[in-house]
Amino acid sequence: MSTHTNETTGAEATTRHTADPGHGTEAQQSRAATRGAWLQVARREVLVKLTDKGFLISTVVTVLLIGAVLAIQGFMQNRTSTFDVVTTDSTAAAMVDRIADRAPDIDDKVAVKAGTEADAAAARVAVQDEKADAWLQRTDSGWTLVTKDTADSDLSTVVSTVVRETALADNASKAGTTMAALQAGTTVTAQQLDGNAERSGLVTALGFIFAILFYLASIMFGMTLASSVVEEKQSRIVEMIAAAIPLRQLLAGKIIGNTVLAFGQMALYVGVGLVGMSFTDYGKYVAGLSGSIGWFLAFFLVGFVALACLWAVAGALASRTEDIQSTSMPITMLMMLMYFGALFLDGTARAIGSFIPPVSSILMPMRVLAGEVSWWEPALALLLLVAFAVGLILVSERIYRRALLQTGGKLSVKDAWRTQE
Repeated sequence: MSTHTNETTGAEATTRHTADPGHGTEAQQSRAATRGAWLQVARREVLVKLTDKGFLISTVVTVLLIGAVLAIQGFMQNRTSTFDVVTTDSTAAAMVDRIADRAPDIDDKVAVKAGTEADAAAARVAVQDEKADAWLQRTDSGWTLVTKDTADSDLSTVVSTVVRETALADNASKAGTTMAALQAGTTVTAQQLDGNAERSGLVTALGFIFAILFYLASIMFGMTLASSVVEEKQSRIVEMIAAAIPLRQLLAGKIIGNTVLAFGQMALYVGVGLVGMSFTDYGKYVAGLSGSIGWFLAFFLVGFVALACLWAVAGALASRTEDIQSTSMPITMLMMLMYFGALFLDGTARAIGSFIPPVSSILMPMRVLAGEVSWWEPALALLLLVAFAVGLILVSERIYRRALLQTGGKLSVKDAWRTQE
């Protein structure tokens, strides 16, 4: 009897299941939609930012500034400056003529045009009224270059060099020798074992630019992410979102959306910078720097994801927008440590720091740029940074889920960790 009843019940269950073929399909569709919720959240984060006039204007202005700085740099590097130098006597006039002849050999960006004035007073007035750039006069101790303001460094260098050469030649002639004999053994040639001085200067400047770009992008997008989280929490919108999708999906969408924006903006800035640099005297280094810039973008991507998790947690711990300043203070201090550590660490400390996350996200690309590392070092540092980011994601996800729906006031990390979901 019991067996018959069980069989009947099983048959009825089978019949009901067959009669409602859409039951399982709807559940599967619901689970699939929930699993893909992060994509919708990420898309919303990106679209909201791309329709924000402030964000678009700041991006365009930054791109224009980068282009303008590089355009000015290229113009100044290719521009020849002409200086009008006046004299009041034949001796000084002969010296200025020699300066004009030698100037292109000393500095091809400097040209000197000679002029004459009737007397010292007229020469002084010409310089004061900016009709002439300088007045060269002979004195008892040598020569004086008179200018209205601080003398141009390029002009001063050319004048000093020619005056020194002329004086040495005259003195050598009086001593019955030659200038070449007097100067024998006095030449000092600078030799750099790694690279050259021009490239080293460029590398130093780019390292600083990488550090400041990482810092500014992390602060700007991080604060935006934290503000977004706390605004949804304060307005109770997050409670409705939590009823529709898992909170980990919400967190993933926010982090991915802001990462896409930050990385896209950074790639744009770097691309504009490289194109602009190609029109300057540094253009010959662009091809060689492309690999280093690729490492910078890779470290930026992973490092930003790790820090974005912390910014999301800072927003979840706050109960009001005003609380963000205190909940994000540890992150701000970490960013300052990363920035100044990258700039001022040197020697062994610099080498060790380039492997320690998250400082490595700034420091290792700088070392790659400077040519201080073997091929395996950035790869290892990136793997360590990825492992750090994964661990941080797991920890942040737990704190985020437990703190986001708590509205009783600002939470500490310890309280959020212990709070029951």
